[in-house]
Amino acid sequence: MVVKTQRDEMTWYKCEGCGMMFDDEEDAEQHEQNCDHEDPSYIQ
Repeated sequence: MVVKTQRDEMTWYKCEGCGMMFDDEEDAEQHEQNCDHEDPSYIQ
């Protein structure tokens, strides 16, 4: 599920599975469909 949140006076869409944030709801929903629900690989 994609969660809408406010940060820095902007609306962001967060993937509940991995926590990755998007500024576009469609991008977030598309990502979530393909998400393996693990932490994003760029966070180590």
